[in-house]
Amino acid sequence: MRLRARVLIVDDEANARAALSEILHDEGYVTDTAADGFKALGKLADFDPDVVLTDLKMPGLDGVGLLEKGKQACPDAVFVVMTAFGTIDSAVVAIKQGAESYLTKPLDTGALSAVVARAVEKAALSRENRRLRERLRERNAVGHIVAEDPLMLDALALVDKVAPSRASVLILGESGTGKELVAEAIHKGSPRASAPFVRINCAALVESLLESELFGHEKGAFTGAFARREGRFKQADGGTLFLDEVSEIPLPTQVKLLRFLQEKTFERVGGNETQKVDVRILAASNRDLSQRIAESKFREDLFYRLNVVSVSIPPLRARPRDVPALAAFFLRRFADENGKRLEGLDDDALASLVAYPFPGNVRELETVIERAVVLADGPRIAAKHLPVAVTQRPPDAEPRIPGATIEELERYAILKTLEHCGGSTSKAAAILGISARKIQYKLHDYEPDGQRDP
Repeated sequence: MRLRARVLIVDDEANARAALSEILHDEGYVTDTAADGFKALGKLADFDPDVVLTDLKMPGLDGVGLLEKGKQACPDAVFVVMTAFGTIDSAVVAIKQGAESYLTKPLDTGALSAVVARAVEKAALSRENRRLRERLRERNAVGHIVAEDPLMLDALALVDKVAPSRASVLILGESGTGKELVAEAIHKGSPRASAPFVRINCAALVESLLESELFGHEKGAFTGAFARREGRFKQADGGTLFLDEVSEIPLPTQVKLLRFLQEKTFERVGGNETQKVDVRILAASNRDLSQRIAESKFREDLFYRLNVVSVSIPPLRARPRDVPALAAFFLRRFADENGKRLEGLDDDALASLVAYPFPGNVRELETVIERAVVLADGPRIAAKHLPVAVTQRPPDAEPRIPGATIEELERYAILKTLEHCGGSTSKAAAILGISARKIQYKLHDYEPDGQRDP
């Protein structure tokens, strides 16, 4: 949502432009002006107006021509045309081309204020509708996951293959990689897409509550059970149940889950009546289930039932090509939420993001971009808007490709080769194909005070 509405005034008469700009500015609008239709087209992208107030009769590109081309360049802008009293027919043509309304010259300031205010309201509604449509499309589309790196694209190709089936899927990956989004994509790509998608975090509940949440309970089954309650399995009947952090399910509950996977039946806690539902199980874990099995904390037979197909989501540090696309996605979202007009990230900021390993994965990147949008004080996010941990990497950190400069690659190669050679500059020089003197000069440059220890 914008803080102040923007009005672009287009008129070939300089005095008229100046007067209209002053009137609308005094009423709280941000204004800009253009002397003809062509100059106005050049300003649409940068100024991004809510309302274009344009004269009809102008040399070069007239008001009708501007309306036709401007609607394509700036679809959310509302156009209001101005015309002399004797050329009303031209205004009617403009209305048919998509103008919101028209004003006759000489302009009445009261009518001007009312017409512009209505146009601003319509523009705001148009922008909001567009944002809602985009969010709905992102929420409902199977391909809503942002990915450009081959590793992630391979994982999504597997998602497309398994989605239409009835098979249980185990989604593996570190925290913050987007396992829940992958589960939603599998559900949306299946014949169950119109049925419920029910999720539960198995690590968030103690054993007694988890069993009740999953299978439901009868009245009086335990203290506080004042009425019968249906569990998540019943809620997901006909659809999909997503078990996040499945590695944390206690062993007794694992037994009941295994029975359901084998027989598609269960009983509520405290009940004897067998329940039967049609539910597809998707599970996710950020832990090594093989290790949990070795520690006798996870049933091997349950693992095989859940792991009919496994989808591994690579960490963000392993797919650096996704960083720019994800950063741009989050920037657009948070800029909209904070009412800011941002063009993107500058080169230094983007290079810092690509080079950073992101231990918190996509979730950490999302937080970093939200912070940067809040702090941004210009048209682009700069490196100064990013956390220090992102922009200042340790001197001996392994360079990232892409993201590292030639100087960083050279420094890393020299220091690592010297380490391998026990500090011998002559041996390192022979391996690197450069002179020992050059290595000595570089080492001198690498010292903060220009001095090397003997």
